[in-house]
Amino acid sequence: NMDPFFHILLLLSFLKINPSLSSCVTGCSCSADSFGRSLLCMSALLTKIPEDIPQDIRKIRIENSHLTELPRGSFSNVSALEYLWLNFNNITVMHLKSLEDLQALKELRLQGNKLSSVPWTAFQDTPALKILDLKHNRLDVLPEHALRFLPNLTYLDLSSNQLTVISRDVFSSWPVYQRSQRAEGSMAHTANAVLALHGNPWICDCRLRGFVQFIKSIGPPIILMNSYLTCSSPKFREGKFFHEVELNSCMKPLTSALETNLTVPVGLNVTLTCYVQASPSPTVWWTYAHKLLRAFNVSTEPVGEETLRSELRIAAARPMDAGSYSCWAANFLGNASVGIALRVGEQPLGAVPATAATVGPAPGGGAEGSTAHVEVRIAKQTVYGITLEWRAAAAEPGDTWYTLHLGRYDAARKDTVSVGPGVHTYSVGDLLPATKYEVCVAVRDQAPRKGQCVVFVTGSDVSQLEQREKLIHIVVIICAMVLAVPAGMYACTAEARPGCVARGLAPCRRRRRGERAPRSGPDSSLDSLPGGSEEGLCQPGPGRRPRHGEPERPGKARPGPRNSADLY
Repeated sequence: NMDPFFHILLLLSFLKINPSLSSCVTGCSCSADSFGRSLLCMSALLTKIPEDIPQDIRKIRIENSHLTELPRGSFSNVSALEYLWLNFNNITVMHLKSLEDLQALKELRLQGNKLSSVPWTAFQDTPALKILDLKHNRLDVLPEHALRFLPNLTYLDLSSNQLTVISRDVFSSWPVYQRSQRAEGSMAHTANAVLALHGNPWICDCRLRGFVQFIKSIGPPIILMNSYLTCSSPKFREGKFFHEVELNSCMKPLTSALETNLTVPVGLNVTLTCYVQASPSPTVWWTYAHKLLRAFNVSTEPVGEETLRSELRIAAARPMDAGSYSCWAANFLGNASVGIALRVGEQPLGAVPATAATVGPAPGGGAEGSTAHVEVRIAKQTVYGITLEWRAAAAEPGDTWYTLHLGRYDAARKDTVSVGPGVHTYSVGDLLPATKYEVCVAVRDQAPRKGQCVVFVTGSDVSQLEQREKLIHIVVIICAMVLAVPAGMYACTAEARPGCVARGLAPCRRRRRGERAPRSGPDSSLDSLPGGSEEGLCQPGPGRRPRHGEPERPGKARPGPRNSADLY
């Protein structure tokens, strides 16, 4: 028999030759069982995949850490890996080659991360993968080729993600589904495959039609973990199960109107109506004279599963509201429109419409010569714009429209903007800096009156440093003019002290009065100006004595009143 001491030496030498068999990642634990060695990192607060994972590891479980991405070749040094669990981390990015060299990988779990997309071609490197768990992520798209590279996959969990629309072709290209179709009607045995898709916000419109039909038709060997998939939208299908809905094919919008030619008297409230049939639900808008109309006088609501009604309201119609209006609708298949011609005739004698406003109408309302008073003020002003507020003494403020006249102060013509009833503020944000503007608010179709206009100047868009340099430039010029007088002066520094110019001009005043000015010192020249002083614009000449308690420091400026008006 061998000496036991010799056995120990033999084991130690073997471990020395194969350090990977005994080592483990710092902060983690390693164990061994009949399936091989395992690496367990629970709440280890790792920020990246460890680089020193032992080569003989077969199972890795890293959970509740701070992993944010799976870079290329994350596990290339553990090619024997069969089970990889990375649940409940913060993984948002998965590199195309993050699973490189994992030919033996059978199980990948990424539950509870923040993946919004997955590079599905990455699974070309894991042909043996059987289990893929992606539940509780943020996946919102599943491309048609997604499952093509998973030939042996028999468990796929995509539940509790953000999937809304899926093509049935995603699953028709899944190898396990193709094998089941080929084996149908024969005695060939096909392994069951489990599929989880519940907990997603499905949009049950025409785009989901093929997928709903697929869900209704599938059966063993494909088994849904939860067969009661429900619709989240549109609203009239919210909460319904897939097996309860029948979805039609997608359809390009069709628009129509009950009346395409309307004639109304002046002052009458008018509602233009169009109907739209489309699937999926389209976007609807109105135009007049090829210009988009503001949405606050437009309402659109469903009147059926695939039909919308859109209404354009024109209060107290006037002749200028006459013309051709168009109702437009568009979805991903195309767009369509219907035109409605409106003619506004003369108001019958003695007729006073009950809905007509006496001050200002919705488009074009309001009586001529009304005496409505509008008070305007600027609520907020920035370098490039303003926010206006106004109040109006109108007989019927609920039907009163306003016109804003805005332009440069000296412009002959100004831009106009119509603002509807109930709106008393307006913001403009694209004005030129350092420009004088005038803005007026009047009842629609009335000329602005005195007191209804505000004149303002937009701010300068130069930086504070540039403003400071301009101010210094002005002060230096003034100081240079003063220094031309052969008398004692104050020297100017880079920081403008208010009151400098007033004191600098004092010798000029004394000269006019015939007083003798103190002799200038050697520092009273522009060449001797200190740069970047933070104490003030003016320094005392050599003849000035410091005040009591003031230290004598050359270049120290005397404080003065801070009134910028003194500079001018």
